[in-house]
Amino acid sequence: MVSMMKTEVEAKFTSVDHDSMRKKLGEMNAALTHPMRLMKRVTIDSPYMKSKDAFLRIRDQGDKTTITYKQFDELSLSGAKEIEIVVDDFEHAVALLAAAGLEHGSFQESKRETWKLDGVTIELDEWPWLDPYVEIEGLDEKSVKDVANTLGFDWDKAVFGDVMAAYRVQYPHLGPKDTVGNLPEVKFGAELPKFLQP
Repeated sequence: MVSMMKTEVEAKFTSVDHDSMRKKLGEMNAALTHPMRLMKRVTIDSPYMKSKDAFLRIRDQGDKTTITYKQFDELSLSGAKEIEIVVDDFEHAVALLAAAGLEHGSFQESKRETWKLDGVTIELDEWPWLDPYVEIEGLDEKSVKDVANTLGFDWDKAVFGDVMAAYRVQYPHLGPKDTVGNLPEVKFGAELPKFLQP
C-alpha cells in the first residue's frame, strides 16, 4: 500500500486577498481551470490512522468526488502522502464506508477556485472562521517555490500540512491536538466554535 502513495509537494500562504490574487494571476496569463465552488467533505479516523497522523476523506469537489487516505509524515513541503480514488457519488461513498464501520466524525464545507501557472496548481481556498488563503502544489520543490516567488509570496511565511496549519497561524493559541475535525459540522455562517476563541 505504501508504494502506491503519492507525495504532495505543496505550500500554503495565509491571509491572502483573493481578488488581488485573481488580478495577478490574470496578468500572468494563468489559466482558471475551475471557478470558485462549494465543496463538502467528511473525515474519518481511527486509532490506527491517528497513530500515523492520517485520516480518510470523502470529498465532493464540484466536478468529481474522491476518497482519499492522507498521511502527514512531517509538516514540510513534501511531508504529505496520499492515495486517492475517484468515485461516482458522495452520499453513496459515505454510506458504503459507514456500513463497513467507518462512520465520519465531521462534515465540513469549504470553497475552492483552481488556477494553473507553469504546470503548477494554485488553489484559492476559503474555510469557515478562517481568512482566505492560497495553496500552491507542484511536482517538485523548485516549481512550487518559483511560482510562489512569481506571485510575490514570502517563502519564509509558507506553512505546511493540512488546513489546520492555516488555522494555527490565525489562532495561535491552538494546540497540536486542536482541530476542526473534532467538530460535528464545519459550515459557513456558523457561530465561531469555543475552541477557536482565545
